[in-house]
Amino acid sequence: MNVQETAILEPGIAWLLIALFTALYVGLGWYFGRKDKELDQFVLAGRKVGLAVGTATAMATWVTSNTTMMAPQLAYQMGIWGMVGYSLGAVGLLLFAPLAKRIRTLMPNGYTSGDFVRLRYGNVAWRVFLGISIFYSFGWLVSLGMAGGVLTHALSGIPYWQGMTVILGACVAYTLIGGFRAVIGTDFIQSILILIGLVVLAWLVIGGIGFDEIHFSLELERPELLTLMMPAAIMFLFNNLLFGMGEIFHSNVWWTRAYSFREGVGMWAYLLAGLFWAPIPIVAGFIALAGPALGTNIPAADMVGPIISAELLGLAGAIIVLIMVFAALASSLDSLLAATAMLVVRDIYYRHLRPHASADHLRNATKVTILLLGVVTWLLCLPRITTLAELLYFTGAFVASTIWPIAAGLYWRRTNRWGATLAMVAGSAAGITAYFQIGFYVGALVGAAVSMVIVLLTTWLRPQEFDWEQLKEPPPKH
Repeated sequence: MNVQETAILEPGIAWLLIALFTALYVGLGWYFGRKDKELDQFVLAGRKVGLAVGTATAMATWVTSNTTMMAPQLAYQMGIWGMVGYSLGAVGLLLFAPLAKRIRTLMPNGYTSGDFVRLRYGNVAWRVFLGISIFYSFGWLVSLGMAGGVLTHALSGIPYWQGMTVILGACVAYTLIGGFRAVIGTDFIQSILILIGLVVLAWLVIGGIGFDEIHFSLELERPELLTLMMPAAIMFLFNNLLFGMGEIFHSNVWWTRAYSFREGVGMWAYLLAGLFWAPIPIVAGFIALAGPALGTNIPAADMVGPIISAELLGLAGAIIVLIMVFAALASSLDSLLAATAMLVVRDIYYRHLRPHASADHLRNATKVTILLLGVVTWLLCLPRITTLAELLYFTGAFVASTIWPIAAGLYWRRTNRWGATLAMVAGSAAGITAYFQIGFYVGALVGAAVSMVIVLLTTWLRPQEFDWEQLKEPPPKH
C-alpha cells in the first residue's frame, strides 16, 4: 500500500487550505510590519515586546513542525521514552529564562548571539561559533522545509516537492514583507491554532479508541514500546535534553527575542513558554501509540502522526492536522529565517565586509538574505536524503558543544577564552564521531560532555579575568 492509497484529503481541499492560510499569514505579516521603517523595528520589533506576545512567540517557535511530527515518530520507534524524551526540550526554555534576563542586562544594545561570543571570547571563538550556528540553522531550516512536504504528501498525496515549495515560499514571503514584528505577531495567532488542534486531536483519539484498547494492542504487537528499559531510548532521553539546551542556548532565534523583549519580560516569557510547551510532545506522541490498535500501514516513520490522525478521525482529523502543523511549521520557519538572516548580515556582512553600511542598506541586505536563505533551503530540501529525526539530530552534536561556553561565559568572570574555543571544536568533533559510530541518539550527549570537561579544566588551570562592562558595546552609528 502506498501513500496515495492512505491519503485522506483530496488534493484540491489541501491546496485550498494551504492557499487560505498562506493568504492569512501574508496579510498578517503586512499588517504587523506596515509601520516598521527603522532597522531596529524591522529586526527587533523596537525592543518593546510585552509578556503575552513574548510568551506566545517563544512557545510557538519551539512547537515546530518537528515537534508535531517527530514526537509521534519517536514514540512510534522508541515508545514511552521517545515522547517523554522529546518533552524534555522544555528544560532548555526553562533554563534559558534567567539567561535571557542576564543577556538583556549585560548587553542592552546587542543584536545577535554572535555579538556576545565576539565580545566575550574574541574573534577566533566568534568565527568558530558562527560556523556552528549557521550550519545548525540550515539543518533546522531543511528539516522544517522537509516537514512541509512530508505533511502534505502524507495527508493528500500532493507530491513532496510541491507541498514543500509552497509552504516554504509562504513563510519566506511574509517574513520578507513584515520583518520581526510580523514573525512574533503571526506566532501569537499560530500558537492558539496549535494548542486548539492538539487538544481536539488528543480528545478525539482517547474518545475513539480508549486507553485500554491502545495498551492491549501495544502489549500484543509492539511490547517493546511500553518497556522502560530500552537502552537506546534512555540514552535518547538525556541526549534530547542536552540537544534542546544547546539549540536554545546558542541559537540567534532565542537571543533576538531576549534583546527584543521589554526590560523585565524575558525571564517570565521563557518560564511560561517552557511550562506550556512541555505537555505538547507527549500529547502529539501519544497519537502514534494508537497505530497498532488501528492496524494502520505506515509507509515512513516520519509520516506516522498525520496518517494515524487522518485514519482515525477521517476528513476532519486530516484538516485539523494540516492546519495545526502548517501553523507550527510557519511559526518556526519565519523565526529561523529572520534570526539567521540577522546573524549573516550583522556578523558576517556588516562586521567583515561593510562596517560603514547605513541602516537602510543593512535593512535591505537583511531582506535579500531572507530570500537567499529560502532559495538555498529549497535546493537542500529537494533530494530528501534522510528522515526528519536523523537530519535534526545530526546538528545536535554541534550545538551541544556550545552549552558550556555560553553558560560559563555569561556567569563566570574567569572562564578561559581559549578553553571555550577548544570546547566548541573538540565537543563537535567528538559528538559527530559518536553520531556515526554509535547512533543519532548520543551525538549531543557526547558533544556536551567533552565540551564541559574542557571548559571546566581550562578555567581551573588557566583562569582569565573579564570585565562585564566590555559587553555593553555602544549602539552602532549607522
